Amino acid sequence: MKKKMAVLAAVLLAIGLTACGNNEGQAASDTAQTIQAESSQETETANNTEEEAQQVVTSETASNTNDESADDTSSEETGSSKENSGVLVVYFSATGTTKGVAEKIAGITDADTYEIKAAQEYTDADLNWNDSNSRSTKEQNDSAARPEIGSDAVSLDGYTTIYIGYPIWWGEEPRIMDTFVESYSFDGITMIPFCTSSSSGIGRSGQNLADNAGSGTWIDGKRFGAGASEDEIRSWIDGMQ
Repeated sequence: MKKKMAVLAAVLLAIGLTACGNNEGQAASDTAQTIQAESSQETETANNTEEEAQQVVTSETASNTNDESADDTSSEETGSSKENSGVLVVYFSATGTTKGVAEKIAGITDADTYEIKAAQEYTDADLNWNDSNSRSTKEQNDSAARPEIGSDAVSLDGYTTIYIGYPIWWGEEPRIMDTFVESYSFDGITMIPFCTSSSSGIGRSGQNLADNAGSGTWIDGKRFGAGASEDEIRSWIDGMQ
């Protein structure tokens, strides 16, 4: 009986030792897996941090590049701005006749142009000189009339010569021309009037403009017909030099 008990105790002891060994092995395995997982997580975190840092650097580099490109573009645009030739052709043309002459003058002199447009456009009825109640008749009969200009203001900086053109209405300049000359300073600028008409001469229109402007050096102007040729206009321009 004692012998059997000794054998049974030995068997139980062996089983206990085996179970303990298995538990320790499993614990060791779990510990190793935990360490490996933590190491992988740390590596991944480090990689992510490095990747984010790289993205920030890349983003900042791209932003700086865009800013520099914008600055370069701005500089190029500023540098390519057209400088005026010092000559400007200003004109008012209700029917297009004066515009034709103005464009020829601009082409000959390599000048910039500025069109005076009425805020309220003139209709055919407005221009009917046979109607004593037409808009243009009433304006021309009132030397104080100042029709509003609808075109944007023009800068006269850098201009030394201005050709100023208009049709002759009732023997004088249209009152909108008086509106224009009273709105600007022409100090240091040579002012050259020109007009268009079917028969009337330039009359006192140039002197009227000079008086109303109160600034600028005004010289005698020239009247042109609707069919004025470029050669005729060039001859006039060359004769003033």
